[in-house]
Amino acid sequence: MADGTEANRFSGRVRRYAKVGTAMGGIAARFAGQRLGWEGDRGRNASELAVALGGLKGPLMKVAQIVATLPDVLPREYAAELKQLQADAPPMGWPFVRRRMAAELGPDWLQRFGEFPHEAAHAASLGQVHKAKTLDGETVACKLQYPDMASAVEADLGQLRLIFSLYQRYDRAIQTENIHTEIADRLREELDYRREARHMRLYGRMLTDEPGVHVPEPHDDLSTDRLLTMSWLDGAPLMQSVDAPLEQRNRIAYNMFRAWYVPFYGYGVIHGDPHLGNYSVRPDGTVNLLDFGCVRVFPPAFVQGVIDLYRALDEGDEALAVHAYESWGFSNLSKEMIAVLNQWAGYLYGPILDKRARSIADGEFGIEYGAGVAHKVHAELRRMGGVKPPREFVLMDRAAIGLGSVFMHLQAEMNWHELFHDLTKDFDAQALKKRQSAALKAEGLPLPS
Repeated sequence: MADGTEANRFSGRVRRYAKVGTAMGGIAARFAGQRLGWEGDRGRNASELAVALGGLKGPLMKVAQIVATLPDVLPREYAAELKQLQADAPPMGWPFVRRRMAAELGPDWLQRFGEFPHEAAHAASLGQVHKAKTLDGETVACKLQYPDMASAVEADLGQLRLIFSLYQRYDRAIQTENIHTEIADRLREELDYRREARHMRLYGRMLTDEPGVHVPEPHDDLSTDRLLTMSWLDGAPLMQSVDAPLEQRNRIAYNMFRAWYVPFYGYGVIHGDPHLGNYSVRPDGTVNLLDFGCVRVFPPAFVQGVIDLYRALDEGDEALAVHAYESWGFSNLSKEMIAVLNQWAGYLYGPILDKRARSIADGEFGIEYGAGVAHKVHAELRRMGGVKPPREFVLMDRAAIGLGSVFMHLQAEMNWHELFHDLTKDFDAQALKKRQSAALKAEGLPLPS
């Protein structure tokens, strides 16, 4: 039986480098000939890169999806192509499943289930899920990690560092050291399925009073570091609801908003991967959260900074804005830099600053307007020598942009201002610290540094 995460083996990394290198070699050669690849036929290079990454199982595809949602980390042509990558991948066959399950639960593993189908219900970048039954008849999801993922993660993170360094030699608007560090830490955590089980219980605890959100329960006796067995939650993909009546779409949007932001403003915890495959919708409009590998815990001061920046933008308080940015880890901020950062913040905060019911993409806050703001901010940052975003910013930006995309798909019309104020009107950083400490300790998780 496995008792730890598979070793980050040199041989495994070499095999992974070979796969990635073969997939990207031709593209990389053109990068060198076209001012490191960021000029010339960007559209063609970006399309070929997406095809190459889409054929690879493992973390590189997940990294590509994360990076694609972060403004200005890569050229727009690359981000647009990488956003199209899907998490679904061809599943591994039954001989593989038999070997992996025996390695995790022992040679008699099949006798510990009432049913265990040969075919996977879902396959993703780091593992695949089988819809099984326990001996007492409960339907469960068995999430089984692919082999050699630790080696693949380290090899792929090395490739990501190379891509970032190439881009920064051409464009220094966004310094990527902290972005790489944050992605690396979160990806390594995703390999630890026992940690994910603790995250799952933490979310069950934090959302216990939210009737519109459902969280599975892990089965410790059928789980290991690389196998996570949990209760099965039935639901339909969100995209099947985009043509539902507005009332139903608004109900789903409300529940999604609560699912992400009750934990953040109540406990300083955020689900960092709002990918369409990580939740499903029930007929009554309630939602299921399904994946807890990418979870970020923030110090209370960071959460306070999010609220402070809202107030600064709402009241035109420049000193409070400076305080908010500094509480997140920005440093050496000039008056000019603050003005530029506030342009992007104004776009992200726009829906909650607008005191009316509206869609996320209403008026000047639509996708085209947002792209224009991002382009303008990027140009200004580049002119001023660049900015180094704090690492905590990575998943906050991803959550905000990812959820915004969900709300746009739903065309939900909500009073986002009221939703935000309902969660933050009585905010107290010290009270959050106590709740956070109690919840994390109860689930055996570390406090934020």
